[in-house]
Amino acid sequence: MTHIAVLGSTNMDLVAYVEKAPQRGETVTGRDFRTIPGGKGANQAIAAARAGATVSMIGAVGNDAFGARLRSTLEHSGVTTDHLRTTEGPSGTAHIVVDDEGGNAIVVIPGANGTVDHLAPGDEGLIASADALLLQLEIPLAAVLAGARAARDHGVRTVLTPAPAQPLPPELLAATDLLVPNEHEAAALTGLTDPHDAATALLERVPEVVVTLGAAGSLHATRGAEPATVPAPQVTAVDSTGAGDTFVGTLAVALGEGRPMREALEWAATAAALSVQRPGASASMPYRAEIEAGYTA
Repeated sequence: MTHIAVLGSTNMDLVAYVEKAPQRGETVTGRDFRTIPGGKGANQAIAAARAGATVSMIGAVGNDAFGARLRSTLEHSGVTTDHLRTTEGPSGTAHIVVDDEGGNAIVVIPGANGTVDHLAPGDEGLIASADALLLQLEIPLAAVLAGARAARDHGVRTVLTPAPAQPLPPELLAATDLLVPNEHEAAALTGLTDPHDAATALLERVPEVVVTLGAAGSLHATRGAEPATVPAPQVTAVDSTGAGDTFVGTLAVALGEGRPMREALEWAATAAALSVQRPGASASMPYRAEIEAGYTA
């Protein structure tokens, strides 16, 4: 069984469901509200655990009711939380509006995630024991860079989701084995709106890139080969929140099990397609048996 370490955020998602998202200055009436455990780090950890990996989470929650629920949700999903710190103050929250087309708009308040600005004792050893380290950008960049350095030093595959998009230091990119932006993040990193052009430009900084394209699938690019598009199953989306994290967590499992990249991308796309047909982020993520049942080579 592949072992995946995740260094990243845990948030409680406060989700409002509406017919159409409000414009600036506009008030609309919603039809439902839910509190759902999330955060890009926790989402990727849960996705990987449900897909069949042994998963360890490095991060922080607050000493509030949200923090207790976030920890419990991770553990219930099979994620080890020995390296998930509890800090004074509130847990991170994400305030999400989901419209009837499954689109979303999100405001993230870091809370306890903002305290994760370094590796704590034992974190590097945990990273060294893993087959892959998953990183995102909802914790301070200093910790992301420290985790990437530790993974590089111990020969551990580093998978970076550059979200929320921001300028990335060359040292972080140099320690990244696989970069997985969506098309908007790829454009923000390169200034190029065409995903093929953006992926090609990103190969000057990292050895391998997967640009996720939503319902259109994904674009895989590696040095020395032509970029290839891998389609996604066509489904009706209910809520796309967490779909990208489902894709990344499941992709890491497939690669850790030695699947060829195209097959791994198809398997991950199957998981993401299942997730968008259900409400919520972590709550929507499929288990391995569901992915296998839905996957057609």
